[in-house]
Amino acid sequence: MAEKGNRGENLGDGLRRDPPRLNRNQVRSFWAAWAGWTMDGMDSFIYSLVLVPALRDLLPKSGIAATPANVGYYGGLLFALFMIGWGTALIWGPIADRFGRVRTMMFSIGWFSLFTLLSAFATGVWSLAILRFLAGVGIGGEWSVGAALVAEEWPEERRTKGGAWMHTGYYFGFFLAAAANYFIGSRFGWRYMFVVGGLPALLVGFIRNNVREPERWATKLEDLGKQWKMHHAFLELFSRRYRRRTVFNSIYLIVSLAGLWAAAVYVPAAMTYIATRTGHTAMEAAKLASYSTALLGIATVLGALIVPLLAEWLGRRATLAIFYGIMLGSIWWAFGHVFYMQTDAVGWFMLCAVLLGLGGANFAVYSFWLPEQYGTECRASAFAFITNIGRFAAAGFTFLVGAGIRHFQTMGTPVALTAWVFIIGIALLPFGEETKGKCLPA
Repeated sequence: MAEKGNRGENLGDGLRRDPPRLNRNQVRSFWAAWAGWTMDGMDSFIYSLVLVPALRDLLPKSGIAATPANVGYYGGLLFALFMIGWGTALIWGPIADRFGRVRTMMFSIGWFSLFTLLSAFATGVWSLAILRFLAGVGIGGEWSVGAALVAEEWPEERRTKGGAWMHTGYYFGFFLAAAANYFIGSRFGWRYMFVVGGLPALLVGFIRNNVREPERWATKLEDLGKQWKMHHAFLELFSRRYRRRTVFNSIYLIVSLAGLWAAAVYVPAAMTYIATRTGHTAMEAAKLASYSTALLGIATVLGALIVPLLAEWLGRRATLAIFYGIMLGSIWWAFGHVFYMQTDAVGWFMLCAVLLGLGGANFAVYSFWLPEQYGTECRASAFAFITNIGRFAAAGFTFLVGAGIRHFQTMGTPVALTAWVFIIGIALLPFGEETKGKCLPA
């Protein structure tokens, strides 16, 4: 079995030896998961970058005045619908547990690429809402499938780093989205950004021809036999063995998602408003939004590289608590104070984007922590359920933020208030399952 050989008292003895070299399929599996997660990040963040110009264009076509309050309200509503679509992506987990990680990854990438591309042809705010909902269904499948693939393919000594490194792809996607907005969106308009979002479909061909299923999954499926169905994998999450873990892990993801989707994704829109308020042109504002997004992505990549070092030193729960604390402070400062500054707001908000990006690396912890808590027969189902069920709650947060923006006639205060959700997360972290030094379950 995969656990034998490196266990001893725990994984510590194995970590002191030189880690084994990766074979060809392990390398290809990592790059497929990383690239898919990169494209996922790019497509999911494109909307954040084009939120203001897209709604200013589409709201009048739907008979709605394009006032700042309406842009904020309908922006929050569309974010919420996108999150609900992302939440329904929990279906990809049981599919991956039953039919394979690689095949499921290809289908999910093709799905979100198609509906992101079709968003370029939206004729009104409601057609865009439907297309973003459908794109969310596909985008939500990539993380769970990719994390399970890397966890099962990589050797124990490298698995923590492999999961964290894979997660950096999502934030490279932020950088790609920012670059596309700088060179394409600021010059040709928001519709061409969604055209760029259709490019990930090209990745499917590489995966189909170069990546094979993990032996761990194939062996487990053979042991379980044909009687093992998708619903069996899903129901296993609520068995006596896993029920407590599933509940608390879901709460942790709700905390992280509320912080990301109710705060960090408003960085481009906030920068656009700050730049416009301080006298910059529309093109300059779009470029500044791109700069802030790029800083957000770069800082999160750096944070994700730090995560495995802290996780092996302090443990999974303590590491997550550190990044929760960074998010708490940076959201409150950025949107509660800097957003309202009358001078030097652009420069200070750029610094806030760096801090928000660093705190956003908390998601990298889940990429290796969640697979460590579940067996192969339900690993993808667990990851998909936990990471996606929280998006329904996050959808409520984003809708409340949008409603708050409409009520207060400002973006800053409603977004700043979301920082307090991280206090709940920090308080509940001691109840999580600590997996430091343990091998991946069979």
